[in-house]
Parts: sequence; structure tokens; C-alpha cells
Amino acid sequence: MARVAGTRRNGGLALRERASRISAATRGYPRNVYLLLLFTLGKGIQLSIGQVTLTLYAYSIGYKQDFVGLLVAVPAIGALLAAIPIGFLADRIPRKPLLLVTGLLNPVALALIGLTTSAPLMLGAAFANGVLSSAYWVTIIPMLTDAVEPRRRVNVMSFNSFLLLGVGSLGGLIGGAIPEWVGAAMSLPATAPIPLRWGVVAAAIAVFLPTLPLFWLTPPPDPIEVAAEEQAAAALPAPPAPDAAAVSEAALASGRRVRVARPSLRPIPLLFILLLVPDVMYTAGEGAVVALEPLFFQLRFQMSPEAIGAVVAGGGILIGVSALAAPLLTRRFGKLRLIIVAQACSAPIALLIGYAPWLWLSAVAELTRNLLRGAFDPVYATFAMERVDARFRARLSGFYSVTWSIGFSVGAAASGWLQRNVNLSIGFLLGGALLAAAPIWLMLAFARDPNVD
Repeated sequence: MARVAGTRRNGGLALRERASRISAATRGYPRNVYLLLLFTLGKGIQLSIGQVTLTLYAYSIGYKQDFVGLLVAVPAIGALLAAIPIGFLADRIPRKPLLLVTGLLNPVALALIGLTTSAPLMLGAAFANGVLSSAYWVTIIPMLTDAVEPRRRVNVMSFNSFLLLGVGSLGGLIGGAIPEWVGAAMSLPATAPIPLRWGVVAAAIAVFLPTLPLFWLTPPPDPIEVAAEEQAAAALPAPPAPDAAAVSEAALASGRRVRVARPSLRPIPLLFILLLVPDVMYTAGEGAVVALEPLFFQLRFQMSPEAIGAVVAGGGILIGVSALAAPLLTRRFGKLRLIIVAQACSAPIALLIGYAPWLWLSAVAELTRNLLRGAFDPVYATFAMERVDARFRARLSGFYSVTWSIGFSVGAAASGWLQRNVNLSIGFLLGGALLAAAPIWLMLAFARDPNVD
């Protein structure tokens, strides 16, 4: 009995010690971090509401899958054209006014998509939405990276992903519920244009409200100064004893040193190519799978908007939970290995979503895909930012927005055309092939790089 009691007591101490470490790792951030994370939460809610309502709204007013796929792709095209100029601009001017102005204009473009039935106006508003949204995607990762010390970056990126894709996914419940509520109040089906229009407008409101606190952002550190500090730190010899808050207990017990991530010594143009090509592959696969997924579930399994919203929300919650586990997984397996394994497993799951004969199996596959995505998304962002010094991070982030735009728009448009002209499932075959190609490239490009952890 004494041994059992001692074991329980030691186990309780271990749990309290781990809880204390998690608490220490997630508190004491600068104010900018909290304001940016709040804005990320609004962006996540907006995206998940739009994911449920936008494609269903376009279909409800008479447009078919080929146009719906184009409508989903056009914002990515807008971001494609704007991302590189905004990335270079964000390295040269204060990022606060850039993020604030685009954040206030973005809801206007979003609302216009839902307030019109004209194809040119819808496409124009969707294009403007992509241009304005690109400022967020270009600046958020560099601003968070520069705001905290290196050992806390994975934690911040994980929490950012948790808010964007996890908590923000609760917007899927809002996006599914609003058409049901409006339809019931107006004696209309939830799939009618007017109830779905209210859902699109709700997405605009969701991103407008958390934009206002950005007025309280303080000027971030100069990228050149950050680069100089990091280069000086990288030149120092590795410490003999790793920081206990930054490593796992297993690493301490084995006496292994924790490798300090350093920028790659490869030329910047080559490094950008090695980092960006797999992102084109992966995002094209994501576009082929995700872009028309709500419409796929409605047409294939006759799901209601409310049920689709529940699937979107459930998947997002799993993304958030696995994102919170990303720091622990990174310490256990390393950044690159975790990214490669999670991406590789996503490929067969994409096929299962599209070809499963039963709704429950397709939905479980979709939830599993989200679980994998959450595990590597914040790690992938940190991995990319740490390959270059601070002077090039906004530019790299801008190029990442370009590759995301190219990949997602091509994948979404191709999937929409295939679903309209071949069958509903063929787009998932395309997505699975692209998702399988991305980790192969990463493995060949970085597996033997001594600067990669």
C-alpha cells in the first residue's frame, strides 16, 4: 500500500510539474502577441463560417460546381497577385497600419459576395477579399516570430493554429445554424438563398470585430535588428545543459543536447525554391479536397447546412487539440520528421473522404485529416521561418501566400471542373496524389541538411 501511495504521489507531482511547465510556456507574452492572436481568432471564425455558407449560397442561386470552384479559387488568385508586393512592403514599412487598413476593408468585400447574385460582382468581391486577406497571411507569422524568443516560437505558432483552425472552427456551427434560424423565421428552407446570404454576411462581421483592437498594437522590432541578434546568438556555442522548459523529460534523462535551429547556409533563391515547391503541391491537394467539401457532402449524402457546420466545427476542434500537442510532438520526433509523416498520411485519407460508401466513414476520414493537419501546421510555419534570418521572413511569408494561392486556386478550380464533368469523387483522387508528392520533396530537399532539426 505504501508503494502504491508513493507511486500515486509521484505521479501527481509529475502531472503538476507538467501543468506548471505548460502554464509557464503560455503566459507572459508581449501585448502584440495577444492582439494578433485575437485577430487570428476572428479570421478563423470568418473562414469557417464562409467554408459552410459560401459554396452553398452560390449553388442556391443557380450556379454549378464549375463556377463554385472558380468562386472559391478567385480569392486565392487575388492573394497570388498581392502577396509578393505586400511581403516586400511589410519588410519596409510599419506593419501595423498595413494590417489595420486591410483588416477594416476586408469585411466590406466579404459582405458584397453575399449581397449580390451577379457573377461578375461576386467574382470581383471575391478577388478583393483575396487581395485584402493576403496582408494577414503575409504578416502574421513574421510578426509572431519576431515577437517572442526562439524557444517559445513553436508554442506561439501552435496556439495561433489552435485559435485559427480549432476555436475558430466553431464558426462552422454558426455558419450552419444561421441559415436554419433565418429559414425558420422566414418559413424558408435553410438551403434557400436568403438564409445562406445571412451566413455570408455573418462571416464579414466575424472578422470586422477583432480588427478594431489592432489600434493598440505597439511597433514591432526592426527586422534588421532581430536578424543581427539571431546571428549573434547562433554564433555562440551550444549551452552544455538545455533549458528544462524547452526540452522533454526523455531528452534530459538521456543527456541529449537540443539542437538550436539556425538559418540555412544555402543561397536565398535556392532555399526559397526548396521551401516553396512542396507548399504548392500540398496546397493544391488541400484545394482539391477542401474547397468544395461542403457542397460534396450536400450532394453526395444530402447533409443539411447545420450538419455540415457540425462536421466543419468538429474537424477544427481536432485541429486545435492536435496543434496544442505540436510542441510535444516536435520535441519527440523533430520538426521535419513530423511534417513529412503527417503530410504523407493525409494522402490516403483524402481518397477515403471522396470514395467512402457511407457518410460516417467519409466524415471520420475528414476529421482524421484535420487531426493530422493540426499536428504539423504550426511546426511547418516555424520550420520555414527558421530556415531564413529575420530580414527575409516577410518576403518568404509573401511567397508562401503566392504558393498557397496558386496551389489552392488550381486545386479548387480543377476539382470543381472534375466534379461537374466527371463525378463527385474524382477531385479527391487528384488531391490525394498532390498531398503525397509534397512530403517526398521535403524529404529529398532537407533530410540531410545539418541545420534542420
